[in-house]
Amino acid sequence: MSSNPPMPPHPIAPDRPTEALKDADTTRRNLIVGTAVAGGLAGAAVAWPFLASLSPSERAKAAGAPVDADISELAPGQMLVVEWRGKPVWILRRDETMLKTLKDDTARLADPMSKRSQQPAYCQNEWRSIKPEYLVAVGICTHLGCSPLMKPAGDASMGSGWEGGFLCPCHGSRFDLAARVYANMPAPDNLPVPPYRFASDAKVVIGEDTKGA
Repeated sequence: MSSNPPMPPHPIAPDRPTEALKDADTTRRNLIVGTAVAGGLAGAAVAWPFLASLSPSERAKAAGAPVDADISELAPGQMLVVEWRGKPVWILRRDETMLKTLKDDTARLADPMSKRSQQPAYCQNEWRSIKPEYLVAVGICTHLGCSPLMKPAGDASMGSGWEGGFLCPCHGSRFDLAARVYANMPAPDNLPVPPYRFASDAKVVIGEDTKGA
């Protein structure tokens, strides 16, 4: 009894991913790492491949290197936002009217002289700044880490008597134009002020001060 000869085994392609698969793997890896960093969960084992994929200057910034901010075109009343250590840092140029409100509102503040809040010693004053004209603050609420929004004086949504400041949209904490929290708010402390210095009248260096912090 004759039988057909056995068929040769079907050839199996070598296990070499195509460029498209490589790109997909890279995209998934970067997404996972980026999500972990954003959630504050990036440990050393996760952060290392992310940092290794960046250029030298980008790696330095991600690790906390100082960041330069150009304030040459910042007009009174305007605010610039820069990123430092993955956090938004506000640079607000306050005009004379804004500065006046810092003295008017102290009775309604939880910590008007920032005795329990985080800032360099040279910013523990009524302006919370080196130069009264410029506020430099980390825009992260001290309650649960949301990012407050700037609300100008007279904003109808803030009620009567609002002289300008910031509102956390998550739980309603309010801060004045020196990033000081009002009393009886969910946020326990004023917004942090990072170390910084003026390299010139037109440039602020975030993350570095005259003592090399």
